[in-house]
Amino acid sequence: MDIEKIKQIDSVDSATEYLFEQMPKSDALNKALEYSKTAHEKQFRKSGQPYVIHPILVAAIVSSITNDEAMAIAALLHDIVEDTHVDIDEIKNLFGQDVAHLVEGLTKIDSIRDTELISSNSNERLVVSALSFRKMLLASIKDVRVLVVKLCDRFHNMLTLDALSPQKQDRIAEETLVVYSPIAHRLGISFLKNLLEDLSFSYLFKEEKLQIDSYLEANYHAIEMKLDEFKQSINKVLVQNGFCEDEFEILSRVKHKYSIYLKMQRKGVGIEEVLDLLAVRILTDDAVKCYKILGLIHLNFQPLSSRFKDYIAVPKDNGYRTIHTTVFYNTAIFEVQIRTYDMHKTAELGVAAHWKYKSGGNNSIKLDWLHNLGFQNESVEDFYDLIKNDLYSEDISVFSPVGEAFTLPRGAVALDFAYAVHTHVGNHAKSVLINKIKTSLISELHNGDIVKIEVGESSITRCSWIDAVKTSKAKTNMKYKCNARIRDINSKLSISIIATAMNLNASRVEEWLEKNSCEKVSSIATDLEHFREVIYKYITDINQNSRFKRFLSKHRFKIKRYSFADLEIYSTLHVNDVVFDYCCHPKNGDEIMAFLEKGKAHVHHKMCSSASKKLENHEPMVFIRWQQLNTYNYNMIISLHSGVGTLAEFLNYLAKLKIDINQIELGKNKSETTKYCEIGFESKEADVNLLRGKIEQKIKVIHLIRTDDAYK
Repeated sequence: MDIEKIKQIDSVDSATEYLFEQMPKSDALNKALEYSKTAHEKQFRKSGQPYVIHPILVAAIVSSITNDEAMAIAALLHDIVEDTHVDIDEIKNLFGQDVAHLVEGLTKIDSIRDTELISSNSNERLVVSALSFRKMLLASIKDVRVLVVKLCDRFHNMLTLDALSPQKQDRIAEETLVVYSPIAHRLGISFLKNLLEDLSFSYLFKEEKLQIDSYLEANYHAIEMKLDEFKQSINKVLVQNGFCEDEFEILSRVKHKYSIYLKMQRKGVGIEEVLDLLAVRILTDDAVKCYKILGLIHLNFQPLSSRFKDYIAVPKDNGYRTIHTTVFYNTAIFEVQIRTYDMHKTAELGVAAHWKYKSGGNNSIKLDWLHNLGFQNESVEDFYDLIKNDLYSEDISVFSPVGEAFTLPRGAVALDFAYAVHTHVGNHAKSVLINKIKTSLISELHNGDIVKIEVGESSITRCSWIDAVKTSKAKTNMKYKCNARIRDINSKLSISIIATAMNLNASRVEEWLEKNSCEKVSSIATDLEHFREVIYKYITDINQNSRFKRFLSKHRFKIKRYSFADLEIYSTLHVNDVVFDYCCHPKNGDEIMAFLEKGKAHVHHKMCSSASKKLENHEPMVFIRWQQLNTYNYNMIISLHSGVGTLAEFLNYLAKLKIDINQIELGKNKSETTKYCEIGFESKEADVNLLRGKIEQKIKVIHLIRTDDAYK
């Protein structure tokens, strides 16, 4: 598709010629073309051009991505029912049921738009109503081909937006960005998504677009040289390792402008700091070769491990399959995408690729996964089937047994649904039926599922499932219950620890704690200093109390530290070993407690049911925690301004943060005023966001990750 050529077409003849360059002539297509010309004969666009040029070019754009003739004909006729006296029955009689079905769907979109979207004369921003419009669109349109034609219609409208007033330009651009480009994304038609976004961006963010354009224009030759040099290096590596040059193709690009803008906003960086501004795409003929190429790329160019995504092994919902990685080369950073030629077709054309490359000329081809989108009768079950395989909605809709709809994020599980119904239902959920089949409460839900939650009498705490749920309501309620449960356990644990350390009865310790109004009893089990303080206070109190005849020696109750592998124990009694009980076997970092039996500390997870019985029986316990000696490896990229002592000053600051540097690499281009500096280091701080906040008090951090998980 030649976008510049489309923009320059200003006559019916040249538009017709371009259409037949995209799709061969046929009697049906000629008939539709002449019918459209007649119907729109006395109509003109704001630019003064004959209106029929628009439907002809929409048909041409449709034909450039699919050979479905019914879609091209529908594009030629898409405004006729709305703008003329022709009705849908006449379309059906002249062009058949399939074309009429598509035209009816396109007409329906306009009626939904009129209902849902704020008037173009309003001064209000239309984002909220546009989101509502998008949801209605996705729920109402039965055939994805209607959406593809509509996207092409909107694309041509965006190409000719200059003829409208600035206010209308902004509102149509905003509608495109909120409604149509996300639909193109969900359908996997990436080239249309990118074009729609960039066209909208040029109207809505003029200054920002000018800034990006200026940078790209000023750096055009440098960018092209970097891309060419990197492509040649990849080519050399692949050929040297057994690939023939006809087995692969290397394409290069600069990230599209709206995407650059979003990265700048999300990361709070300038365009020069957008990491994956430069990108290459390597195409080959089978998936196994993709992984071989990935290996060669990672072995020959330093990868940023945190930016690796394998969508071949785990494709996106819209069918997108590609390996993504990011690497360094000569102080620049490149995104590398690796895919097969077939994957490339799907990535560019999305759902359209499923019929464009199908042999045969059936005018009513539908995708297999669209069969359920045919509304067959009025039963509720068929409506569920209608939306069940809706791959292009951002949210999913699931239903209670009585048909009440609930909107949840994609990836939500049955327990999310339970909390969406009511907090009580979530807290008391004991099992679930999804489409009448009993399954786990952490089973993922899909569009159209009918979900029935079975509720128990008692509230259930599920701390290990917090990461499994997706909604904030579920997470918040589960965390609240878990924190309350942990506090309760810690309070009992604290009493047992003090009782064991002092060789006292647990009830006596509990009575003393209440009498002395000790604050935060639960923290005794986790705060070593608080534990020591309470022991000291207890000894002091008893020694000063005349009712007690004996004198308690502080030395006798001295707390000793015992170290075992990753654990440290504090006790007044001797501890000679640690045992992990088989009932729960906690992992490093879990909430733990330990019972003392014959000099051995038996370690349990705090949520362990076996340990709960021991806790209720006040069995002897010791203070235990994971050793806080862990160090974590990090990789960081900073934006370093050139200047005498700048790096030395920053390294001195890192030393004050007790950061141990392993390796450092500075950008080599001395003519630049700003350089990338990559630093590998170790820190005892496990929280990457907390660490980033401290470092950013001194310098601009472009990238910071912990290197302990290459797939993170």
